[in-house]
Amino acid sequence: MYLDAMYDALRSLLFRLPPETAHGLAARVGAIGQKAASGYVRDTFGWEDNRLALNILGFSFPNPIGLAAGFDKNAKLVPLWEQIGFGFSEVGSVTARASTGNPKPRLFRLEEQQALINRMGLGNEGAAIISRRLRTLQHDRPLGVNIAKTHDPKILGDEALEDFRISFERVAGLVDYVAINVSCPNTTEGKTFEEPAALENLLRTLTAKRDEMGIHVPMLLKLSPPDSANFVFDSRYDETITIAKEYGIAGFIASNTAPDRTGVTLDSDALSTIGNGGLSGPPIAERATRLVRYLYHRVGDEMPIIGLGGVDSAQAAYDKIRAGASLVQLYTGLVYHGPAIVSDIKRGLVDLLDADGFRHIRDAIGADA
Repeated sequence: MYLDAMYDALRSLLFRLPPETAHGLAARVGAIGQKAASGYVRDTFGWEDNRLALNILGFSFPNPIGLAAGFDKNAKLVPLWEQIGFGFSEVGSVTARASTGNPKPRLFRLEEQQALINRMGLGNEGAAIISRRLRTLQHDRPLGVNIAKTHDPKILGDEALEDFRISFERVAGLVDYVAINVSCPNTTEGKTFEEPAALENLLRTLTAKRDEMGIHVPMLLKLSPPDSANFVFDSRYDETITIAKEYGIAGFIASNTAPDRTGVTLDSDALSTIGNGGLSGPPIAERATRLVRYLYHRVGDEMPIIGLGGVDSAQAAYDKIRAGASLVQLYTGLVYHGPAIVSDIKRGLVDLLDADGFRHIRDAIGADA
């Protein structure tokens, strides 16, 4: 309770600043803390319980709660994520070329719903610099990297495949898994690599490069959410699963942010002022969970699923797990609730397991599928 009250006070200060300014300030404080106060941070936030430990993709996860891509784009805070108790973290998105992203403002709070809209534009230092950082990075828990196409609408066709290939070649041998961000529309026409023909070409390119490198790093696909929480069947996802299996994809991340405003309570004038961007947080939680369940029905335990979208409490994480997620990730929840959210979720998960009579978190995976 003390930690929650402390962050509430800090948040009131941060939320007086523009969202991106607040994020940058929090990152700078975190960078200092992970070096100067690492023991204190770990002792304060690092609670664990063996009932939450899992072995997924051949790696040991002390708990299923992970940091989603987008928060630590340049892999500068990985020790901090371990210190505050995340079971794993994912850095990026990393692109072949460095990018400053879209013009500001590009990050917006929907405080009433504890949601965010962002059109950051994949700003990052580029695969060459980030790979050098990863090469010297020490980490004790699984680490993934998210790769995407450089944010440049002129990069199309074979050049786009080469852009992805460069990023993969530079980072794939330095992490425990690679998340392929095929659901981010960063071309003029707004298309993504989820289109079946484009996806197949991309996976053919990346698996060939992985074979050439002689490594066995697992690759996961990060998918976009369905248009509605009520969807029952969508041939796009079935085509994606078929192609993913053909090229040895290890699992899925469900889901990315949503380009639409379904579930948002802001009036149309306010939304028009914000403009385009990806919606994250509670408004997309239900349909992201439905996608997890949909995927689990089709792949079962064969291809692990990381559930993402509106994970801001133990119950929200548990919903994803019972739908079929082996692991979950959060981003927006960390913004609104601070670092204590990680231990709060873990403690809450243990309570939920006890209430349902499960001895271990693995027993709950897919219970509602």
